[in-house]
Amino acid sequence: MAERNPAATVPDLPGANAEALLRRLEWSTIRRLDGWLQGDYRTLFRGEGLDLADLREYQHHDDVRRIDWNVTARLQQPYVREYTEDRDIAAWFLLDLSPSVHFGSRRRSKAQVGIDFTAVIARLLARRGNRVGALLYGSRVDTVLPARSGRMQVLELLQRLMNRPAPVAMPQGTQLHELLQGALQQLRRRSLVFVLSDFFSEPGWSEPLSALALRHEVIAVRLYDPLELELPDLGMVYIQDAETGEQLMVDTHSRGFRQRFANVARRREAELRTGLAQAGVDTLELASDEDLAAAIVRFVHLRRQRSRLAAGSVAPRPHVI
Repeated sequence: MAERNPAATVPDLPGANAEALLRRLEWSTIRRLDGWLQGDYRTLFRGEGLDLADLREYQHHDDVRRIDWNVTARLQQPYVREYTEDRDIAAWFLLDLSPSVHFGSRRRSKAQVGIDFTAVIARLLARRGNRVGALLYGSRVDTVLPARSGRMQVLELLQRLMNRPAPVAMPQGTQLHELLQGALQQLRRRSLVFVLSDFFSEPGWSEPLSALALRHEVIAVRLYDPLELELPDLGMVYIQDAETGEQLMVDTHSRGFRQRFANVARRREAELRTGLAQAGVDTLELASDEDLAAAIVRFVHLRRQRSRLAAGSVAPRPHVI
């Protein structure tokens, strides 16, 4: 009897599209990552217990973030907290699905890249017994998927992402701070948090992002398209504001116009990087034309570097990678 390819059969269920996407990524991306990373997953996704087990005197190799400053002040000697280690991780994906995220000048939109990234990371975590949950934002936080473990949980998350209605223009613009504040209210236990957004938002998101980073380990996954940074010479074209729906005809043949566009893009890049640095979070930049596996390998290197700094009692600084 002929051997069946498990990636070739997709069940006729409401979540069949989600099943097909996950199987494609398992064969095309996760298998590559298994070969590249081998045993690094254990240290990459290590949990951190919250139950205080003991207090002891500070030693040279200790992480300074574990110092108990109240006890240190009382005893005039540095003391650190020891916790009961917890291998279980609760990972949350905060997904900005506002209109601007659905832009893409190549084969994939930023939203599609974000969904693929979410699927791969969620599957890597879930197949090791960890729990994954999500908050989805369109014009508001409209979906909260409680954190659970298992492959079916990943499929449920993907199905919700893939079955969402098309986004509509929002005259008020994206209010990313609403998504972050929703996470502050929803997430009680310390978690690994991925914030996926293009950060085309009204001001005010840096403060709640910083508050979230004080309670949780936060990775900002910044989605972008190369066309947002520099316009090619395409002649007279219509451009549309994805957030408001406003259209405008522009002459991209004009070198002066392209230069002004690039200048505005550079200013926005500088403001974005300043806001992320002030929030104290690491940032993974993910382009719509980038190989997903290569981007995740960069993420692994970022985590590994951060772990080495923490082990050496050096407070890690935020990275953009």
